[in-house]
Amino acid sequence: MPNLKDATVSTSMEDYLKAIWLVAGDGSASTNELAKQLGISAASVSAMLKKLCGSGFVKHQPYKGVQLTKAGIQQALHLLRRHRLIETFLLEHLGFSWEDVHEEAEELEHVVSDYFTEQLAAFLGHPSHDPHGDPIPRLDGYIPDTPNTPLAELAVGKSLTVSRLMSQAEDVLTYLAELGIQPGSQLKLIKREPLGGLVHVVIKHQQMTLSKELAMLIRGEVRP
Repeated sequence: MPNLKDATVSTSMEDYLKAIWLVAGDGSASTNELAKQLGISAASVSAMLKKLCGSGFVKHQPYKGVQLTKAGIQQALHLLRRHRLIETFLLEHLGFSWEDVHEEAEELEHVVSDYFTEQLAAFLGHPSHDPHGDPIPRLDGYIPDTPNTPLAELAVGKSLTVSRLMSQAEDVLTYLAELGIQPGSQLKLIKREPLGGLVHVVIKHQQMTLSKELAMLIRGEVRP
């Protein structure tokens, strides 16, 4: 079984490249943004960014932060594809819960081979999105389209078909699942409070109130 994983890229480097993509895509990410994403100090981030710049995976823009090069984007999407396929498998076929699946996938994404990953993709039927609704990058780097309007920005009286939950936090995903909010759910915005941004929505004939912060994580397609 061939293992096509680039042995010159360490686990830590992979984590940083993926973090830069998740924070900024092909734009620029600051040291502080990356420190928050990775849960480590800004000093530690700065040290690794110097190494990544020397490797050719990122480039530094004065006063703007770092940006992935073409090679860096390829590595980041490669790891992201592996991670999201693993999460899909763990949730749909092994009975993992939201509380456990992300950390498990974080560990496995660094050790499985490309051969295993593509066999897994075939077994799953080559899904375009994971159970969070996050797009799974294709082998050629194409990222499937995903409706991305935040619930918090929906016009009053409009409905949203949820396509994506923009969080990996176990407590957030578990809470939303308890409310019945997941990809495929239909939410109608009936009221937005002028101060604080609380939104009042209806789902399955049940009314509930969500914070603006939580409503920003719920993305989807606008319906009449």
